[in-house]
Amino acid sequence: MNDGDHMHGMAPPTSGGSSNDSMSTMNPSHMLMHMTFFWGKNAEILFDGWPGYDRLGMYILALVVVFLFALFVEWLSHCSILRETSGRSGAAVGLVQTAVHALRIGLAYLVMLAVMSFNAGVFLVAVAGHTLGFFLFGSTAFRKLPEDGEKTAGRPPIC
Repeated sequence: MNDGDHMHGMAPPTSGGSSNDSMSTMNPSHMLMHMTFFWGKNAEILFDGWPGYDRLGMYILALVVVFLFALFVEWLSHCSILRETSGRSGAAVGLVQTAVHALRIGLAYLVMLAVMSFNAGVFLVAVAGHTLGFFLFGSTAFRKLPEDGEKTAGRPPIC
């Protein structure tokens, strides 16, 4: 392509043709996925055709979505609301914990698949989302320090 993104792709081999024949039947809209990191807004992230080509606003929206998914994964990973089971039925709490775990793993896999677009911007916002999420929810930055002899639950006050 001529937009500076260096999209390199190959068409699937045609029957009985040489590699030059398969390149002549290449359809630019159905190029293979990048296998190296690249910079640029022309990428497909998670879904076919999303955010699309030459659509800066949709690319920025895709970056925001990946960032929020990564942040939410960290919140789900470090939040301890559902870890306390006092006064609640064990089976009901177990089902809710399992559903939250499934949501966390599903979102983590979506972030991983977004990073597999090999777009450097997506990679950076995924790392930034996980980093900010850990800082807010997993680090000791916002935890109340225990008083002398006092035990703490060890969770951030946000959860």
